[in-house]
Amino acid sequence: MHGTGPDAARPCRDLAVSILYSLLPYRHLAKQTSLRGALRDPSVCAGLTGLVEEQVRVCRRQVEAMEAVKRGAELAVEECQYQFHSRRWNCSTLQGLQVFGKVAIQGTRESAFIHAISSAGVAFAVTRACSRGELEKCGCDRKIRGVTPPRWSGCSDNLSYGIAFSQAFVDNPERSRGISSSRALMNLHNNEAGRKALLAHMKVECKCHGVSGSCELRTCWRVMPPFRKVGNVLKEKFEGATEVHPQRVGSRKLLVPKSSRFKPYTAHDLVYLLASPDFCDRDPRRGVFGTSGRQCNRTSPAMDGCELLCCGRGFHTTQAEVVERCSCKFRWCCSVKCKQCRHRVEVHSCR
Repeated sequence: MHGTGPDAARPCRDLAVSILYSLLPYRHLAKQTSLRGALRDPSVCAGLTGLVEEQVRVCRRQVEAMEAVKRGAELAVEECQYQFHSRRWNCSTLQGLQVFGKVAIQGTRESAFIHAISSAGVAFAVTRACSRGELEKCGCDRKIRGVTPPRWSGCSDNLSYGIAFSQAFVDNPERSRGISSSRALMNLHNNEAGRKALLAHMKVECKCHGVSGSCELRTCWRVMPPFRKVGNVLKEKFEGATEVHPQRVGSRKLLVPKSSRFKPYTAHDLVYLLASPDFCDRDPRRGVFGTSGRQCNRTSPAMDGCELLCCGRGFHTTQAEVVERCSCKFRWCCSVKCKQCRHRVEVHSCR
């Protein structure tokens, strides 16, 4: 049975980090603890393994942005784990096996989600770095103007720059394969769908000015949504993803719905080419972790329930001691004093 404390959670996160980085073209950058010193000299970019030629050029032109690329990858890992923590595939695999994209999920709807959330993560992190003044080549978006109140000012997030950077850097390995590759077409579409989920949920924030906060004048700016919102949107797109297959239309290869019963997909939807494995049984060669040992909910009929998560194999039940704060009292001024209460709970884990 897996533990539930911080130390037990860390291996799971490390596994997810390793598999996501094995899929992404910038995995070698993201594994470094800090890139500012390592990439101070643009000539270092050529020595980074795993980058295609155009990515090396982007790195040389914008070395300072590589730290944001790393943050974007980490953000994508964390969101992937959050969204799939109760599913058979929980965004983790066997440590050291770089097969996440090679065998088990390449071309599947899980791969579609990974590409979407990772491209959105890079666009989000680079845009945030612009707004914080961390990058010399970009800053706030000053192009937003209004002809009537409110007055547009403040620091609007420069998402157009973040999206352009993500397109130039993240999409390049797929473009280098050539647009005749069905897998490349799928990945490029899902990369763009991830960025569109970010763009479609930009919001406006305002600050009131005037006597006693009368709001006679408002100053407004545009900001990105929380990344959790992007993850929620893309998880919904994952659930409704469209299975497609390649088809020649004139001289072009396009991805069209595999069944005529499927509605046409849009630029905001996720698409996939192959059905997913069931992820039930451990298969190191294919990079499938399996669900044995995973904690499950005995009373839930959903995917986190023992029947579905354990794939019908049954589950073990053990007793665990839980320590919680209880009998909390407010003390003037200004603290809260609590007792520690211990009680035993049943923990269910898949056979």
